[in-house]
Amino acid sequence: MKGAAKTSAPAKGSAKARAWQRMLSGRRLDLIDPSPLDVEIADIAHGLARVARWNGQTRGPEIFSVAQHSLLVEALFAEASPGASHGERLAALLHDAPEYVIGDMISPFKAAVGGDYKRVEERLMAAVFIRFGLPAQLSVDLAKAIKAADRVAAYLEATALAGFTIAEAREFFGAPNLTLKAFAAYLKPMQPAAAQAAFLARFAALDGQTIA
Repeated sequence: MKGAAKTSAPAKGSAKARAWQRMLSGRRLDLIDPSPLDVEIADIAHGLARVARWNGQTRGPEIFSVAQHSLLVEALFAEASPGASHGERLAALLHDAPEYVIGDMISPFKAAVGGDYKRVEERLMAAVFIRFGLPAQLSVDLAKAIKAADRVAAYLEATALAGFTIAEAREFFGAPNLTLKAFAAYLKPMQPAAAQAAFLARFAALDGQTIA
């Protein structure tokens, strides 16, 4: 009818999209602007124990989880830095904590996605560190040391679990100055509940310390 009011659907993108995830603890974690108050170690451990490294392309009846990878990195970091404080080792254990909500993207895909993913990851990392008494940003030296341990872990996982040849792993991750045998126990895929419990136990052993 002439002169009748017209109605139309809201313009695309006009409604605010939900940017939070509800956790099993009951927390609602905002992925864009995360608050340390909404970070719980139980949620982190539960999530990381159920996120697969290498997109699940690993040998064995169980996935090799990010929780297990985190335990391996902390052990490698401690081996390379025997004088590290409990707080520094805690930072190593939590280095991939944001993946409990954003998953574990393999490096080639992270590079393809670009800066937006990295910004979300950095905000989540800062919230996690603050929640557990660590600096929002680690020192350059500490960050480098943890990254070095992360690369050694990637080499060990690649050759033991993900089907890489030694030559391929050395090309992408470098050649570590240690043997697989020394850390073989960390490379046995666990059921999620066991990985979760191991992660929580290691966190409990390190928590309460801060970086001097």
